[in-house]
Amino acid sequence: MENLNQSESSLAPDLAEKISDPNLPVEERLEILMQSLTLKEKVRQMMHETPAVERLGIPAYDWWNEACHGVGRAGSATVFPQVIGMAASWDRELMREVAEVTATEAIAKHQDAKRRGWRGQYRGLTFWTPNVNIFRDPRWGRGQETFGEDPLLTSELATEIVKGLQGDDPERLKTAACAKHYAVHSGPESLRHEFDAVPTAKDLWETYLPAFKSLVDTGVEAVMGAYNRTYGQACCASTLLIDEILRDQWGFQGHFVSDCGAIDDFHLYHGVTETRAESAALAIRNGCDLNCGCTYTHVVEAIESGLLTEEEVDRSVRRLLRTKLKLGLLDRDDSAKGSVDLSVVESPAHRALAKKAALESIVLLKNQDKALPLDNNPERVLVVGPCAANVGALIGNYHGISANLVTILQGVLETLPENTAVKYRPGCPILSEQAPGVNYTFDAAEKSDYVVAVMGLDQTLEGEEGDTVASTSGGDRDRVELPQPQIDFIKQLRPYCKKLVVVLTGGGAMAIPEIHKVADAVMLCWYPGCEGGRAVADVLFGKASPSGKLPISVPFATSDLPPFEDYSMQGRTYKFLEKEPLYPFGFGLSYGELSYEGIPLDSDEFGESDTVIVETIVRNPSDIDVDEVVQCYSEPPQDWPLAPKAQLLDFQRVTIPSKSEKRIRFEIPVSSLALFSESGEKSYQPGSYAIVVASSSPSARSEFLGACKPVRNFITLKA
Repeated sequence: MENLNQSESSLAPDLAEKISDPNLPVEERLEILMQSLTLKEKVRQMMHETPAVERLGIPAYDWWNEACHGVGRAGSATVFPQVIGMAASWDRELMREVAEVTATEAIAKHQDAKRRGWRGQYRGLTFWTPNVNIFRDPRWGRGQETFGEDPLLTSELATEIVKGLQGDDPERLKTAACAKHYAVHSGPESLRHEFDAVPTAKDLWETYLPAFKSLVDTGVEAVMGAYNRTYGQACCASTLLIDEILRDQWGFQGHFVSDCGAIDDFHLYHGVTETRAESAALAIRNGCDLNCGCTYTHVVEAIESGLLTEEEVDRSVRRLLRTKLKLGLLDRDDSAKGSVDLSVVESPAHRALAKKAALESIVLLKNQDKALPLDNNPERVLVVGPCAANVGALIGNYHGISANLVTILQGVLETLPENTAVKYRPGCPILSEQAPGVNYTFDAAEKSDYVVAVMGLDQTLEGEEGDTVASTSGGDRDRVELPQPQIDFIKQLRPYCKKLVVVLTGGGAMAIPEIHKVADAVMLCWYPGCEGGRAVADVLFGKASPSGKLPISVPFATSDLPPFEDYSMQGRTYKFLEKEPLYPFGFGLSYGELSYEGIPLDSDEFGESDTVIVETIVRNPSDIDVDEVVQCYSEPPQDWPLAPKAQLLDFQRVTIPSKSEKRIRFEIPVSSLALFSESGEKSYQPGSYAIVVASSSPSARSEFLGACKPVRNFITLKA
């Protein structure tokens, strides 16, 4: 089996020519490949570092590449805001544009790397993004990579990422996207290699799976399995998750990849196998095609031991080679994709899009007595805080790099007149206690017209296991409160300030009730990317009105949260919260003053196959144009067991020009009002429902903080 005879060897050049011919159908080229590769050559194609098969003209390739918010870990790239920030834009079109730019830069970098003979890690076109896990607990350090706590919002935005990365032709992919981490995975990071997630059937189907199904329906090329177990089965070898749900029920046709080192976890931590050969066999038998790692070096041993068959190997190799062919990785040249010059990387147009994304992501949480926008011609200004001049507070994790990362301090300096006396003081450490002694910050604050305090988190405090050098919990946060030294500093600073504006950086919820109480304005800018400083300055000084909406709920305190290890959704997210949040899901203020007015429904009774047409007038009497995210929710009957308090149905991001109004229309299929039973079944339930159109998730807290009064339409679903 291993050695070609002389006749076969003489055919190799002809085979290589056919394999590399982009004009031949993918399936024809695939069959030639499968018939030509030896077993050992096939096995080598199943690990992320694949060597060349020179006799067939197949180049070496590394499957591992990242594009969480721009091309990552491969040198210069346009660094967009971290995903959780872009999710705060609630902007489908923006997501598609960001992904298209990312794909373009990736192709340029890939083609340049090929010319240089570089074929290693972070040079390819297979991207292990997007992360569509649900941000169920704000302590999770990797929640910053997600689209927030809601399955529908996650699905809608991540779908656009996949479309932008892959392009419009499913047989000719620009790059390949990957839905990760399948399927029930969101911390704790320190336990991810060993824990068993056991959600209820209701939570599995209502919360954890919908975004993955949406991406499969969209045609995502790959799915990555999580490190942990779910219901006792390792996620990268789960018959339930991979065979029954992903392949059989959803019809997924792409390839399945393990998280890095996850297959070794089978025998090292999960105890479901004893040897590497057993782990490799279990993973391949149950549908894991690609091993990020080297466990599959034991595949031949597994076959010889009777643990695995070559036919099972062929099934996986076929999927992997099909992806390579669709990407043009085996083409003789780049003619199918076209040549993309490196000059596109960080081009002015791409950086302009990064700034637009940062602008749309900024969430205004408080604006007491219209403290913002700030006077743009002050005599003296103080910028303070550990994140003001901190590039780590711009980029988050899984980032690219840029020679021009614009900090918030730089953005302020570029905006204000040259003769304004701008002072900068760090004020306090980001995490540790302040050393005793004199702090000149307070004297400078007292002499300033206003103070901009840039507080929050950076990439050292939250992220993935191994990346966060200041985290004591493997990348997670022990507490969701802002580090105590920062809280203490703001409370000490307040008496010296004529006006105090707090800008927060970070990748998730920060409980700041004490800061909310003393600050005149509070703004959340997340990890805003390479143009973050300029975007923040534009909002601070009124060149743009904030328009972001929270994709998460922010608790008052860590004590309001259920145990981190508990994967039940009770007490989590806006749907099932048991305690009032500090800032509700969907909340965010602007500089304009909008109002919502309902239009009566044509009917208030509907059947299972009907569609509810809901129309609302949004008015803007302000002197400025306002970008608004109009949100539509259902409030189901609360006598249904474990019914959500509210459920996002749809949303629209619209511009309401000054002194005008816009009529917003939602078409809501009654099927989208279906409720989940404890067994995970989704069904139509007659009864009384409210369809709510609002500027935030419907709650008294939202209105107290300044959200528009929502419009409620009451309907009855007929038996």
